[in-house]
Amino acid sequence: MRRTRENPEVHAGSMADIAFLLLIFFLVTTTIETDKGLDRKLPQEYNQTSIVVNERNVFRISLNKYDQLLVEEKIMSTDQLKDQVIAFLDNGGEVGTDGTYCDYCKGSRNPELSDNPKEAIIVLNSDRNASYGMYVKIQDQLAAAYNTLRNREAQRLYGQNFDLMEDRYYAPESNASEKNTLKERIETIRSLFPMNISEAELNVQSQNQNL
Repeated sequence: MRRTRENPEVHAGSMADIAFLLLIFFLVTTTIETDKGLDRKLPQEYNQTSIVVNERNVFRISLNKYDQLLVEEKIMSTDQLKDQVIAFLDNGGEVGTDGTYCDYCKGSRNPELSDNPKEAIIVLNSDRNASYGMYVKIQDQLAAAYNTLRNREAQRLYGQNFDLMEDRYYAPESNASEKNTLKERIETIRSLFPMNISEAELNVQSQNQNL
C-alpha cells in the first residue's frame, strides 16, 4: 500500500488570539499625558468691539525692536518686572465691579494701581522686530508673578503650593477622586488671581468714570 505525505499546516488561530490580547493590554495600560498650555488672551480682531476698562486696572508693558522694555512709560529691566507686576495685581485698592473687595490682597492699596486682581489686565505690546528670546523672558516674568501670588493663596487655603497641585493634577498616576479635588482647588486659586494678559487694544476709561 502506497503512503502519501500530508502537507503540514500552521495553526494561526492561537497567534491571532495572543495578538488580540496584547492589543487590549496596551490599550488599557497606556496613558496619554495631558499637555499644559499657556493661559493667554489672544488679540481681538479689528472689527470687534474693544474691551472697556478703567485706566488704573491696566498695566502696560511695551517691547521695542531694540529689546528695550518700557513699563508704565518707564524703562525697566526684566529682572524688575516680576515685583512690579505683583505690586499691581496684589494692590487691592477698591471694590471691583462684581461688588467684592479683595480681602486677601496684601498690597499697599495705591489709588494709582489696580482695584481688584480679578479686574487687573496686563497689556503687552511688542514690536515684530523684537527678539523672540526677550519676548519669552517677559512672559516668564509675568508667569512667575502670577505663580508667586497663587502659591501664597494655595498655601493659605490648602497648605500646598499651587504649582505642585497642578503637577499632581496632570500626573498620570493621580486617580479620578484626587483629580476632582485638585481641579476644584486649582479653579478656586485661579479665580482669586486670574491671568488676564492681553495683546489687544483696550478702550480705556478715565479714573473718574464709573465702570
